[in-house]
Amino acid sequence: MFERAFWDELYRSLSAVWSGDPNPQLVAEISDLTPGTALDAGCGEGADAIWLAERGWHVTAADISPVALERARAFASNVSDDVARRIDWLHADLLNWSPPAESYDLVSAQFMHPPTAPRETLFRRLAAAVKPHGTLLVVGHHPSDLQTTAKRPPLPELLFTAADVAALLEPNNWDIIVETSRERTTTDPAGRTITIHDAVLRARRRTAPAG
Repeated sequence: MFERAFWDELYRSLSAVWSGDPNPQLVAEISDLTPGTALDAGCGEGADAIWLAERGWHVTAADISPVALERARAFASNVSDDVARRIDWLHADLLNWSPPAESYDLVSAQFMHPPTAPRETLFRRLAAAVKPHGTLLVVGHHPSDLQTTAKRPPLPELLFTAADVAALLEPNNWDIIVETSRERTTTDPAGRTITIHDAVLRARRRTAPAG
């Protein structure tokens, strides 16, 4: 599930893999920010990138799957030419790609769940791409979801808490704005409404180390 072939096949097998709506924690955390440059890491079919671009952000939207990027580009073009022009679609294997340092006002990673070691390396690289005064937003499935009937892989090492992400950031360089497990409701595979939790870490990079 961490290879291009897996994701290409998934996107080819369905006309739409995701809902088409932006991730709710992105909307909750970013709506109050002044638009600038953004990196949407693991953009999938582009709903988050499109939502950001509609609000004036200039977005680099990166994903491992060219199939997903082609679909996302088409979705953006269907919204408007202005939105499409604000998004650069980038084919990249995020486990092996390093974004340019201190280049984005916002770096967003939504529900990226490789195993612990590569995930920690990935999140450190993404954090390094945030400009001074910029924002890092990482959202993922909380380990407590394994105690529910939500569709989750039975591999605890793939899930993480907001504290796990915060621990990867140099304390002198970052202010933690949000570090929480946030409830939301969803539907499980049997059609039942259940409560799950998102791990939400929002941090702001300082202009210089505290000291």
